Amino acid sequence: MLLHDESPAAVEAREKNFILGTYNRAQFHPRSGKGAQLFDAEGKAYWDLLGGIAVNVLGHKHPRLVKTLKQESDSLLHVSNLFYHPAQGILGERLVRESGLRRAFFCNSGTEANEAALKFARLVNPGRAGIVALEESFHGRTLGSLSMTGHEAYRAPFAPLVPSVTFVPPNDVASLENAVTEETCAIFLESVMGEGGIIPLSDEFLIAARKLADKTGAVLVFDEIQCGLGRTGKLFAFQHTSVVPDIVTLAKPLGGGLPLGAVLTGDVVEGVVKPGHHGTTFGGNPVACRLGIAVLDELKASTLIQRVKTYGDWFGRQLDALKAKVPAIVEIRGKGMMWGIELDRPAGPVVKELLAKGFIVGSARDRVLRLLPPYIVPKKALTEFMDALCRTAALGCPTTQTGEGACPTPNKEKAA
Repeated sequence: MLLHDESPAAVEAREKNFILGTYNRAQFHPRSGKGAQLFDAEGKAYWDLLGGIAVNVLGHKHPRLVKTLKQESDSLLHVSNLFYHPAQGILGERLVRESGLRRAFFCNSGTEANEAALKFARLVNPGRAGIVALEESFHGRTLGSLSMTGHEAYRAPFAPLVPSVTFVPPNDVASLENAVTEETCAIFLESVMGEGGIIPLSDEFLIAARKLADKTGAVLVFDEIQCGLGRTGKLFAFQHTSVVPDIVTLAKPLGGGLPLGAVLTGDVVEGVVKPGHHGTTFGGNPVACRLGIAVLDELKASTLIQRVKTYGDWFGRQLDALKAKVPAIVEIRGKGMMWGIELDRPAGPVVKELLAKGFIVGSARDRVLRLLPPYIVPKKALTEFMDALCRTAALGCPTTQTGEGACPTPNKEKAA
């Protein structure tokens, strides 16, 4: 049976009967991809500007990943963490040296990485339960990570959650100073908040968090699951500032498309985590770790992170220019290949119309278009996206008698 031959109707019917309904899926059936494009069951091409929600940083069917996967699949698909395999140590060393931290722990996902970080922080500060996180933050769906997620709609159905979590507004230094006390075990921050609407944290706020952590002994944790590994134009988003966290959590692009998360720990964690304190059956899987090495190799060999910065700077200027032409756009936020376009209306209908036009984008909260394209995305895709957005009926863009949008096209400035 060739699964790709299943009709969209058959796929939807089977899921309706047998799959637990935790997702509101779009009626979109991607079946293959290449580079920054996906192709649906009918062969229609789409520019992928969501990248599997920040996972597919090298696009689809990247030659280095395909070659690595074929090579590694001829070896062992799984090894218990009771034993050694080479790829885990190699990937750990790469991440440690690039981040300036001390050690790595591998798991399967971002939420698992944050759960581990929470447990490690408890080991550093035994008896201290307080957690400070941000309003509208997102740290995962499991119980501990959900407890630190600052969006009430996600938390409410599962209360009571882990207690003693205090939420403060992003970039509000005074509120942060009031919240962090001698009872605070850890401070959890996203350097650029993803699910919350692409909100970069200011240098002032991050510096204040570092000072408060040093003063109280709280563990400073940066969740870089969505904004890390090159997404902002640096390998780690915290490298845009002078602030070095005690723990960094990673996932999404790390496994090249396979499940892989990581926790990087600094000096304050050194020596406190012992055998038996934490573990995982599948985390640090040899195939996923080998793909992680390939991702880092490609980021370095192809100077992709510099490309992210260069194209990101250009794209940001273009989006700012677009905002001046489209009244429905309220604000542009982001950097690198991580952008939020806040609207004066719900984003859902705009996402749906853009999909029909051949552009895959996401949303964050109710009114933000979220863009997390592959790092290899061509300028052509971004330019065509801006033109399509400018001509989107759901934004109230006027049309001519021929049905063409009347909005001016984006500036023709070239990326450096």
